[in-house]
Amino acid sequence: MTYTELTFVGVLIVIALDLYVFKTKILQRRVFWVSYSIVIFFQLVTNGILTGFGIVEYDGNAIIGSSTPQDSPPPFIGDGRLVFAPIEDLLFGFCLVLLTLILWIWLGRIGVQRDPKSGPPRKSVERFLGTR
Repeated sequence: MTYTELTFVGVLIVIALDLYVFKTKILQRRVFWVSYSIVIFFQLVTNGILTGFGIVEYDGNAIIGSSTPQDSPPPFIGDGRLVFAPIEDLLFGFCLVLLTLILWIWLGRIGVQRDPKSGPPRKSVERFLGTR
């Protein structure tokens, strides 16, 4: 499978996980989309730097656009790219962010680590340190 195919499959999977499997319905919340706009801004900056300076290169057969010769940078916008990076990178980042939030909410619902692990030292630590 190409990067494009994997990315689109990933998007469909995380949407199904959000709406039907875990029923977190994050995609239906305005706060997600406002927060995600901040994430996507910094993703575009990072991807733009990495691909614009040629640190990361993509095979034209694996993405929507084409690959660029070594001597020239990829287009800023167009040819399947936005701020130098392939559109697939934005979709892949979307999958990562959404899946992380889905799992975070789900783990909270089932009660994983409800007791805080930070705060003042426990009595056994106080005895060890001699601070009593």
